[in-house]
Amino acid sequence: MELTGITVEFPPVTALAGVDFRLFPGEIHALMGENGAGKSTLIKALTGVYQTAAGTITVDGAEQSFTGPGDARAHGISTVFQEVNLCGNLTVAENIMLGAAEPRFLGALHWRRMRKLAAAHLERMGLDIDPGSSLDSHSLAVQQLVAICRATVGDCKVLILDEPTSSLDADEVASLFAVMRKLRDDGVAILFVSHFLDQVYEVSDRMTVLRNGGLVGEWFTRDLPAGELVPHMIGRSAELLETVERVHDAAAPSASGTPRLQALGLGRKGSIQPYDLDVYPGEVVGLAGLLGSGRSELARLLTGADRADSGTTSVEGKQVRLTTPRAGLANGIAFTSEDRKGEGVVGGLTVRENIVLALQAERGWVRPLPRKQVDEIVDKYIEQLGIRPANPDALMRNLSGGNQQKVLLARWLATAPRLLVLDEPTRGIDVGAKAEIQKVVADLGRDGMSVVFISSELEEVLRLSHRIAVLRDRKVVATLDAEGTTSDQVVALIAGGEPS
Repeated sequence: MELTGITVEFPPVTALAGVDFRLFPGEIHALMGENGAGKSTLIKALTGVYQTAAGTITVDGAEQSFTGPGDARAHGISTVFQEVNLCGNLTVAENIMLGAAEPRFLGALHWRRMRKLAAAHLERMGLDIDPGSSLDSHSLAVQQLVAICRATVGDCKVLILDEPTSSLDADEVASLFAVMRKLRDDGVAILFVSHFLDQVYEVSDRMTVLRNGGLVGEWFTRDLPAGELVPHMIGRSAELLETVERVHDAAAPSASGTPRLQALGLGRKGSIQPYDLDVYPGEVVGLAGLLGSGRSELARLLTGADRADSGTTSVEGKQVRLTTPRAGLANGIAFTSEDRKGEGVVGGLTVRENIVLALQAERGWVRPLPRKQVDEIVDKYIEQLGIRPANPDALMRNLSGGNQQKVLLARWLATAPRLLVLDEPTRGIDVGAKAEIQKVVADLGRDGMSVVFISSELEEVLRLSHRIAVLRDRKVVATLDAEGTTSDQVVALIAGGEPS
């Protein structure tokens, strides 16, 4: 399969710009890049979900223009997504043969023949799974293998695996890789997407790197060490925001006494390994690592958005149980999720309603905030954060991404938190809005608020943080003082080495 000059546009945004991609029979090819690099867009263009504005797709030497995933499947291209999209109430055999040429006798399904065919497909992949068993009786890993088996029914030439290992443990990953290698040896071309660098280097033959919708390059995996791959993926910001000074250039907050928040052995199985983290008053602690390294999972445990199954959390020296975001808020901890649209923005409400949403929820819906108080709060943050348009009655969905992010920041600042956890607050916004939000974060630290700051841009993390926790493969691997630390040193840790 070969893609040449693929361009995908969502005016005024160009999601992919002239990307080339090659996939040969009998290889595992890793598609690498940070969030927003264009990996998912390329897969959807390939499988007909998105129509291309320019470029060609060639399969076995013949140019194709797929109308959708079904059309792509008919031409031998199958996709297995991160979330298993099978039917748990059906048997393994029914799931494998679903949508294929299901055997029939006198118009009815031939159940014995179906189980026999499914057993043959499972055996071909080296899988010992009872085809007559109910799918939901199996682990997520087995269900993932069944999904792959289903995808290979028929003439499968290209198999796309999008983050198939994200919810698997080490043994389950090993089983999956054994199946992938068997399919590769049978001549299937596999496109593998993963944010786990160790896994990519273990199983892939070649890799292509995308960044910001463009092609960075293609390499044999053996020729590109992880220390060189990571800079290709994350790049270097060409527009560093000189208006925001490094916060540690000013007087650093005291790291003695009682931390504002202390996590000891905090972890969640399948999400992030147990970690320790202290955050002191007035301190900005940055979290650095690739997407999928555990940054968001760490933050969600700190704030009660997810429930930890190990460890303890203390606020101002007092142990607390943060089992919900409301419990976090009651302890002075506010959280803005990286999923701005899904877990933040309420597009049908006004700017005013979005800003006071958390404050009103904390107070209770039967006790509405006085309109005068609401207007004072809203006017204060519209002016302080430079929200545009400066119209509290504007619908949230009509604001730009940067201004939506400012409204979300205003929402949580209105609750007067002692610790603010910001997950990718500057992602996908313009340079001007990014500078303004960075300045707010720096000012909050100087005013005594504690901040945990997550960003995919290392320069941004270094610029804003006093200390940096580095994560790799859902584990905190180091905690560094930001002063004197370079991006190259952090990259070395992210790539699995030691800082130089």
